[in-house]
Amino acid sequence: EGVAGLEEGLQPPSTAPFPQASPPARSFQLDYEEDCFRKDGAPFRYISGSIHYARVPRPAWRDRLLKMYMSGLSAVQVYVPWNYHEPLPGIYDFAGDRDVEAFLDLTAELGLLVILRPGPYICAEWEMGGLPAWLLWKPDIVLRSSDPAYLAAVDSWLHVLLPKIKPRLYQHGGNIISVQVENEYGSYYACDYGYLWHLLGSFRALLGSEVLLFTTDSTQAEELRCGTLQGLYATIDFGPGSNVTEAFGAQRRVEPKGPLVNSEYYTGWLDYWGEAHASTSSASVAQGLEDMLQLGASVNMQVLPLHSWPGADFKDQYKPVTTSYDYDAPLSEAGDPTEKLFAIRTVISKFQPLPVGPMPPATPKYTYGWVALQKYADLLDVLDVLCPSGPVQSQFPLTFETIKQAHGFMLYRTHLPWDVLDPATLGAPPHSICDRGYVMLQKEYQGTLERDGQTTLHVTGRAGETLDILLENMGRISFGANISDFKGFLGNLSLDSSPLSNWLIYPLAIDTAVQQGWPHAALPKSSSGGRAGPAFYTGTFETPGIAWDTFVKFPGWSKVRWCVAGRGGESGEVHSCPIFIFQGQLWINGFNLGRYWPHRGPQQTLFVPGSVLHVGRPNNITVLELEGAPSTPLLFFLDRPLFNRTLSRSTAATE
Repeated sequence: EGVAGLEEGLQPPSTAPFPQASPPARSFQLDYEEDCFRKDGAPFRYISGSIHYARVPRPAWRDRLLKMYMSGLSAVQVYVPWNYHEPLPGIYDFAGDRDVEAFLDLTAELGLLVILRPGPYICAEWEMGGLPAWLLWKPDIVLRSSDPAYLAAVDSWLHVLLPKIKPRLYQHGGNIISVQVENEYGSYYACDYGYLWHLLGSFRALLGSEVLLFTTDSTQAEELRCGTLQGLYATIDFGPGSNVTEAFGAQRRVEPKGPLVNSEYYTGWLDYWGEAHASTSSASVAQGLEDMLQLGASVNMQVLPLHSWPGADFKDQYKPVTTSYDYDAPLSEAGDPTEKLFAIRTVISKFQPLPVGPMPPATPKYTYGWVALQKYADLLDVLDVLCPSGPVQSQFPLTFETIKQAHGFMLYRTHLPWDVLDPATLGAPPHSICDRGYVMLQKEYQGTLERDGQTTLHVTGRAGETLDILLENMGRISFGANISDFKGFLGNLSLDSSPLSNWLIYPLAIDTAVQQGWPHAALPKSSSGGRAGPAFYTGTFETPGIAWDTFVKFPGWSKVRWCVAGRGGESGEVHSCPIFIFQGQLWINGFNLGRYWPHRGPQQTLFVPGSVLHVGRPNNITVLELEGAPSTPLLFFLDRPLFNRTLSRSTAATE
């Protein structure tokens, strides 16, 4: 019987009268007899799109939601990142851009239903899959398991979040029709049914017995075995190019009856630093959607790209995600409708009426042009500002988690224990540099150490000279075998195999300082000219009476050869001239726009929402360049994004 038998079992649900007693006035239920959802007693199928309120500036929420509504979507799937709302244990933030209740109320106002993904783990290529980094303060914690320390933190969070959700459930007059528990748990090594049972009990206790709870996993049999649980409706996810009949056949093996659901239809894919920009054709996305809708399935798609709080994947090696997770999505990072969105809209129109009215237009963009930057100070000269509490002393390096630093950077400082007249190897054990270290000796930049990359450098110097290593957290793993992704130096640094000791460790609060107006509000510093290494640059520009969206690029910020003085043995002075790669972070008016790394690519521009710009007063630019800026550092603001230039494609020949 094979595929033919499967197809027979995947026919669109019947519209026959519901055989059971008439349900309450407002209800959203599973109908296992007719293989469909029932909304207020009537057969129902949703066509939904994912949106991440945490990645869209609050002033743009309405615009993005309205475009999704006008695309013909009946629902939106909303992710709630735990670490976005509980940055420290027991400290909660639901204000401004983090006001999830205001966002949910806006979806209701616009007539959209909501499928909620409150986690506690959400993946979403978000830092640590939404789990707070402070969970790792207990170094032996087992995340996403029945570990009592983990469950206690989860329960505390759910007791804060879910009471905000309950009054917005469909059964209580709201627009939330279903709630996902965890996410793709079957892909995680733990396979801990006790954990899923615990979550099921917590969600039921806090949301009630009527709300529809579900899981999402891939179509792999082993993942469906570990990710599903009786009492949670099992749905699947897959992308264009999949055999739809076979994919839903996998769902049928764990849910023989009930509606067919693809909870995460991939309309594109994410970008990793150093790899080509991902793209998926509009035709294949549209065809896959039509095939699913012809079977009567409910579908949720990635519609908006994802920006900020990027995480990383682990696929044989650490792969950090770019700042602009453009995703080749139907709505662009700036919220503009694309050809793919209109292709999806055309498919939807074959199955249900579209809303009356035009699609809202693309947001206006502006080319603000060139802005010159000036060097403000080397990072090593402003440690008093960036680490006002002073350093932590330790015999050996400590992790970010030990010092309770969640994100950003820490500086590790020690001194050479002896004269190093001939080049000695500075290095760390494999996989112990998490994630990228910028090495300076006597304030002279030496080069980088990188996770799963270069882990040694050769240095020379005199006993007592200062060795500094600025360590960058590039994003915790959000998907992979183990998301307990500790940051910093996880092992001892050594010089010619002799461990270095007596460290001063500076947890740097760079983002906080810039948000509070530094360095623009500070007194000018005398900077050391063209020295390479981590340094801050500043500039300003004014808008011509408008604050439109724009994109910033870094022309000329690719790579440069700097010559570094060193000390040789009998030969005296020697110089090394390594190639340094421009990369760093950019803020405008204290708003962190993310990481730039044009040489590695594929991302070449950063999106600047118009809502962060000022009209009638200067816009303050702050750049932290990590290796060394061009001699004349310039930025260029343009009206479109640039992607698809990568190290491997464009510059490998010159390395």
